[in-house]
This record gives sequence, structure tokens and C-alpha cells, in this order.
Amino acid sequence: MPDPALRQLTTPGTLIAVRVTPKAARNAVVWQDNIVRVYVTTVPEGGKATAAVVKVLSRALGVPKSRLELVRGATSRDKVFRVAD
Repeated sequence: MPDPALRQLTTPGTLIAVRVTPKAARNAVVWQDNIVRVYVTTVPEGGKATAAVVKVLSRALGVPKSRLELVRGATSRDKVFRVAD
């Protein structure tokens, strides 16, 4: 079920800055101090954590995974996603 606090970010063309915490205890998306924090349980190797972030973030936003495009930060904890049309 989409998080109502994050629903405003689903407009096409919106850039979403995300801070990722890999190897967390659970998967979660938290809106804190105007920063979207995504916690994933996967390890940051071979793009596994980024794929998990897309999955968790798309579920929290209520949009398909195919609508989230990684713009910046493929190997960084700080990532920027664009919501596609």
C-alpha cells in the first residue's frame, strides 16, 4: 500500500533524492527531514542493493518499478530517481 506522505512524489518527471542503507534489518522507506531514506536487507554488490531499492521504493510510492529511472548514484548511497511518464 502506498505511503500517503510519499504520494506527492509520484508526478511524472519528479526527481527523488534517496539515501540508501544496505544490509539493514528490514526493508523500509522513511520520509525524514525532507529526505527519503530507503533501508534494504540486501548487500551492496553487483547492483543487488539498487535493484532492491527500486522494488521497495516503487511499492512505497505505489508506482510500477518500470516508472523509476536511476538518474545518478548507481554505486553510491545517495541516489536520484526520476518518475517516468
